[in-house]
Amino acid sequence: MAFDRFGRKIHYLRISLTDHCNLRCIYCMPEEMTFRPPAEMMQDDEVLMLTRLFAGLGFDKIRLTGGEPTTRLHIVDIVQGIANTPDIQSVSMTTNGVLLSKLAKRLAAAGLERVNISIDTLDPAKFKRLTRWGDIEDVWEGILAAEQAGLTPVKLNAVVVRGYNEEDVVDLARLTREHPWQVRFIEMMPFGGTTELQIGQMVTAQETMGRIEQSLGLLTPVGGGELDGEARVYHIPDALGDIGFISSVSAPFCANCTRARLTPDGILRMCLLREHEIDLLTPLRTGASLEDLRKLVLEAVWNKPWGHGLAGGEIPLNRMMSEIGG
Repeated sequence: MAFDRFGRKIHYLRISLTDHCNLRCIYCMPEEMTFRPPAEMMQDDEVLMLTRLFAGLGFDKIRLTGGEPTTRLHIVDIVQGIANTPDIQSVSMTTNGVLLSKLAKRLAAAGLERVNISIDTLDPAKFKRLTRWGDIEDVWEGILAAEQAGLTPVKLNAVVVRGYNEEDVVDLARLTREHPWQVRFIEMMPFGGTTELQIGQMVTAQETMGRIEQSLGLLTPVGGGELDGEARVYHIPDALGDIGFISSVSAPFCANCTRARLTPDGILRMCLLREHEIDLLTPLRTGASLEDLRKLVLEAVWNKPWGHGLAGGEIPLNRMMSEIGG
């Protein structure tokens, strides 16, 4: 088992399979983005080898992220390999949904269990403005395909950006009246690349909650108000689904963090919002033993920070979100 110095059992690994994406969301990356060459990224066998390494240390929950993970070559084979790794109990994915209508059934058959799908608004024009390249119909078809393939419970992620979609949260929340989905509203976090937008136009979870309650009625806490992963979950009257709020900036949940992140170039990052990183891919490629790699991971886990430093003005600038994975 892998414990940090604060006694937290770290067992949840988010593996970013690529920094590439088929959208250009304004809060994630510039439109003219330069991506890393494939040779610098973890190859399929390296992803699976590192998955086995982490599984041997007690990591049992894997989430695949990007960039956009469905743009990764051999994504179905990678999912199958991870799902078949001994001691891995859960494999999920965060995706923009654009390619899910084509991939959902195959991913489910390969062992993928659940998906979180990004959709920041239901308005086609606003969606285009937020994503720069996106067609909301592609995402909607992906959501329905995921549900039909059994990738449930479907969770929809919406990053709320002032001046773009803060008024659209009511329509998104209203989806839970007719669908057994969890719609989750996420506070925008500051990273390198688009930091000015992320800081200046962030909308707090409290403001979003107030806007939804004003239109749809009282939000009732689910599970006694305890965290469900990163989200605090609520229910509106007569709804089939739930509404979650991820308040990473205004009300951090660092005390409950059990996560580590592996970037597409094989860098272990123990906090999304801290710059400290540990290179695993270079040692792997230069002949490090399994025991050497185990020691690197266990040392990184032990030194996992208690939380981020946003309150003190510490903003991670060495990578953009798409270069880390959500």
